[in-house]
Amino acid sequence: MVQQIDTLQEVAHRYGAIVLDQWGVLHDGSAPYCNAIACLTDLKRAGLRLAVLSNSGKRAEPNAARITAMGFDAELFDVVMTSGEALWLDLAQGRVEARSFCPIERDIGDGAAWAKGLDIALTDDPAQADAILLMGLPDGADPAQYHDFTTIARVRDIPVLCTNPDRASPRAGGVTVVSPGTLAHDHADRGGRVEFYGKPHLPVFCAVEAALGLPPERLLMVGDSLEHDIAGAKGAGWDALFIAGGLHAAAFTGTEPPGKVIARLARTEGTALPDFTLPELC
Repeated sequence: MVQQIDTLQEVAHRYGAIVLDQWGVLHDGSAPYCNAIACLTDLKRAGLRLAVLSNSGKRAEPNAARITAMGFDAELFDVVMTSGEALWLDLAQGRVEARSFCPIERDIGDGAAWAKGLDIALTDDPAQADAILLMGLPDGADPAQYHDFTTIARVRDIPVLCTNPDRASPRAGGVTVVSPGTLAHDHADRGGRVEFYGKPHLPVFCAVEAALGLPPERLLMVGDSLEHDIAGAKGAGWDALFIAGGLHAAAFTGTEPPGKVIARLARTEGTALPDFTLPELC
């Protein structure tokens, strides 16, 4: 049974830290959600530790800067962890063999900015790369336009390193855009090699636990994706709070009780149920 609550403060005191997804929970990509800043400010004043865990192909620092630029105080968050940061750390510590990458990015230059400080090479030619770095897609992009890249990856049997496993992301005005996870899963379905960094995969949750110094039972994940935030958190042994007004907002426009909608969505996606739900962060 999913418990419907009125505010995050109702349950926040049970945990050592609250870990929040970024897109769909804190902001829509262009502006913060209306109650998000006030909610987190109140939690911080009450002594709660806060962290961000985002399926972003970029490193932690630019994501922290984005959040701050939207009006969130930089002092709110004890930890900012991204899937892009997790891959960067693995490369820096020698846990990834590939040294030449062909980036697929949301904006030109994202790959070069991400690679700073690493002894690696970037190339626009997938035939010259050790791996495809799938870190972002431009809003409105058709994944089919990248099939030449993934076809070459399959022919050459090189991996696609996907640092944003999300299949879709919410934007302003209730718009949803295709995200890199869609392309990565299509590539895997066609027999390609994919290595995912980020939610719902366990290592990134373990990285947050280590950064906060807290065991799984002391952590609450707040997210809007059943497939990534909720399933990942429950698999890691965390509690989870589902934000209904994010990625799945269109499913909650009728008269069906939210708990039943969540249960139906979870059955469809084959995921665990969250412990709590809110329409939005408040």
